Parts: sequence; C-alpha cells; structure tokens
Amino acid sequence: MRMKLAATAAIALTALPLAASADGEVNIYSYRQAYLLEPLLNAFEKETGIKSNVVFAKQGLAERLEREGRNSPADVVMTVDISRLNELVERDLVQDVDNDVLEKNIPENLRHPDGKWFALTTRARLIYTSKERVKEGEITTYEQLADDKWDNRICTRSGKHPYNIALISSMIAHHGEAETETWLNGVKDNLARRPQGGDRDQIKAIAEGVCDVSIGNSYYYGNMLQDENQRPAAEAVRLVFPNADGRGTHINISGISLTKSAPNRDNAVKLMEFLSSPEAQGIYATANTEYPANPNVKPTGLVAEWGEIQPDSLSLQTIAENRNAAVKLVDRVDYDGE
Repeated sequence: MRMKLAATAAIALTALPLAASADGEVNIYSYRQAYLLEPLLNAFEKETGIKSNVVFAKQGLAERLEREGRNSPADVVMTVDISRLNELVERDLVQDVDNDVLEKNIPENLRHPDGKWFALTTRARLIYTSKERVKEGEITTYEQLADDKWDNRICTRSGKHPYNIALISSMIAHHGEAETETWLNGVKDNLARRPQGGDRDQIKAIAEGVCDVSIGNSYYYGNMLQDENQRPAAEAVRLVFPNADGRGTHINISGISLTKSAPNRDNAVKLMEFLSSPEAQGIYATANTEYPANPNVKPTGLVAEWGEIQPDSLSLQTIAENRNAAVKLVDRVDYDGE
C-alpha cells in the first residue's frame, strides 16, 4: 500500500502496513519530517518512475527494525544525527553499500568506512551571541566558552542531547578526555541557568536577556528567520562559526542507511544515489536551511548569505566512536545538574 506524503505530525509506527517487495517501489522509515521529503521523493519518482512508501516516526525505528528482523519491509532509514546512524550500525540493522556514485558524491569523512551510512546534508553547531552585549569577534572558538569572562552568561540545552554529545565527542577527538572534562566543567560554571529547552529556546533566551551566548544548530536559526513570530528573536543574535581559522566548525549530519532486509534493494540504492545528486542535494538543503553534503553543490538562500563555512574535517565515524565517552563525561561533571 502506498502512503501519500503529508506535511503533518509523525504517524504512529503501527499505522502503515508496507508490502515487503513491490516492483517500482521503495519503502522508507524516516525520522525526517514529511515536508522535507515530499519534494525530493516527487522528483525521484518523476525521474525514475519508482514510488516511495514512507513511515514517519519521532522515535523507535531501530526497535521496530529489530522486531521485524529479516521480514522487515523497510529498504532504507533516513535520520538525523550521527548517533542515530551509528545506533543502526551497532545493532547490525544495516548493510554495506559499495557504490561508485555515492563515494563520488559524498566525501569520505561524511560516510561510514564500509558504506553503512551516508550523509545527505550537514548542519553546523554554531555559537549564538547577543548583538547588543557581545562584540563581534569577542568569541571565536568552542574552547573559549569555558573562559571566566562568560560567567553566568551562557545558555544551552541538555548536555545529554545528541547534538551536544556529538560536539563533546569532537572535543574529545581533538583534545582528549581529560582536557575536554576541564573544558566542560568550565562551560557548566558559566551557565546562566540550568540546561533546558531546545536550540530555538537558547536564541529566545538571548533575545530576552537571560544570557548572552548559546550553542545551536545553524538550521534552527534559519528556520526562525523564516517564521514571522520567531524572527525578532533570531534577529537579536549574531552567528559565530567557531574555530573557522583553525580546525573548522563542528558539523553533524542527516543521513541514510540501507537496511539489512531491503526487499527492494536495487530501487533503494537508486534512491540513495539520487539523494546524493546535485539536483536532490539542492532541494534537500534548501528545504531546511542546511548545507549540502555533496561538496560540488553550493549552499543557497539564507545559508549562502551566511558566508562560506570552514567545516571540521574530522570523520563523523570518529565522533560516533567517542559517543559513549562523551555521555559518561556529561554525567561525571553533572552538566545538567544544579
């Protein structure tokens, strides 16, 4: 049964019985929202004639794949954050893809060494600063977030959120656990309030004068600028691309994996190839103010206006491998505590 894409809330996991194998179709399990995928999958069907069946969910896809086992109808999983992609690998739910098109379109540091996942878009983990209370150039690195001058001036979401865990994992890769623990303690000491909310809430907190500095993903800022009600808060902050003059700004990804079962494997690989193509990369990145993963595709719209990004070339697989250490470190410093 084919489900029409709808820009609505996530559909319950049990709501969509998918036929395992069907000519000219591909089955997708997705954490990505409907409005992001609709133009992509419409373009894919127009180009290839292959129809897409989609299950949207906010959580639980890995568990569903485990329950379904080899009988799962899912061909691919589309998700955000390296930790969720790595979870699929660790649970042995996805298979290797050795494909020249994907390896040409997606840089080595943005794909699994054995092709178990491929990035489709990237997002920068930025520093937001108050335009009124922080001078331009006053903070330029993640390391400076621990400086005493920011005492009682920083807001963040939970240290245990995957986006912050990925950033901490990258710090461990660059500095080691001991130095990163000292740094994270310093950031905690500088917090203006207990970690809470999401990335948008940190921007709002700066606009309201609760704090002067925060950390957040680039696309949240872009999305707020396009929302009439949230634009004033976004316009009150300045974007800082940390470590641009050094190792580069930490990035995370949205990505795709081919499931172990993949009853429509050939169609699924065609979808993966299409999503890495310049046409699809342009559509996908623009829809959520993200950066294309394909280096031959330039950012557009608001993202292009922010200027060229100098991304950290650290392998996302290395970040994934440091995740457990980062989680333990957050607990050790009691980052989310009083």
